[in-house]
Amino acid sequence: MGFVIFAISMALLIYGANLLVKESEKLALHFGISPFVIGASLIALGTSLPEMAASISASLKGSGDIAVSNVVGSNLFNITLVLGVVFLFAKKIEPDRNLFFRDSAWMLFPLLIFMLMALDGVISRYEGVLLLVLMGAYIYFLVTDSRELIDEPDEEIGGEKFGWFRASTLFVAGFALVIFGAHFAIDSATVIARDFGISEWIIGMFLVSIGTSLPELIVSIVAIRNNNADMSIGNIIGSNVSNITVVLGAASITAPIAIDIYKNSFDLFALGAATLMLMFITANKLYNKSAGVALLILLLIVIDNAIKNLAVA
Repeated sequence: MGFVIFAISMALLIYGANLLVKESEKLALHFGISPFVIGASLIALGTSLPEMAASISASLKGSGDIAVSNVVGSNLFNITLVLGVVFLFAKKIEPDRNLFFRDSAWMLFPLLIFMLMALDGVISRYEGVLLLVLMGAYIYFLVTDSRELIDEPDEEIGGEKFGWFRASTLFVAGFALVIFGAHFAIDSATVIARDFGISEWIIGMFLVSIGTSLPELIVSIVAIRNNNADMSIGNIIGSNVSNITVVLGAASITAPIAIDIYKNSFDLFALGAATLMLMFITANKLYNKSAGVALLILLLIVIDNAIKNLAVA
């Protein structure tokens, strides 16, 4: 029964996030915001909503391992699985934007800050505020750095006249579904962990994070099929930044998060390695099948380590 509730909860999370992303995009276009800024900030934040709802819910329930491992796992899957699949199957990727010099460092810097914060075993409310400030700085950078601003707001989005009532109603509905789904997803995930004797870290790292990474996968595949590589890769970079800054920031402000980074050091180092690999790929513009295979191999190493730990347990 726990798996059924978990599956339904994750479906609500993902569907609600999709609603939020679509309506947020319409609102942004209506006010004349740059398409690149929408992809790297608004859509990235939207696709991070499942992680944020799940981590806040876990933090309130005292499940710090799920709150953190959800973010670590999601960021790891975003790079290795999502971009691995994109690089492997995309016919041609030639981003106009220099993603290494403009964006990659923003993905590494919050990760390093998070690891330093976690050395004392807890992410406090004050540290959560600092993480949120980092996201604000990233959004400010995106807005000021963008050279693709739309001159005039769009009154028609996708051939349809913009409607405030419909947009706001669907936005609220999406938000409600995300919160409702997150609550039951964490409850059911905790039950599954206890029933099978699996640690909450493993449940959050794989079961929860794979589900919450689906919006990024969907958005990236759609973007790459529309020949928008900038948005595809930018969405992952922006999403990873918002996962650490907004998700963990909001969760730790709600309730301080306890974390043992030494016990789970392998997964954290794997995330660091994946981040450095993506920086190397963007620096050398290696957007090809070889890069995709390399990222997927790293994912297999992480999965193999998790299986070995389960066998020992």
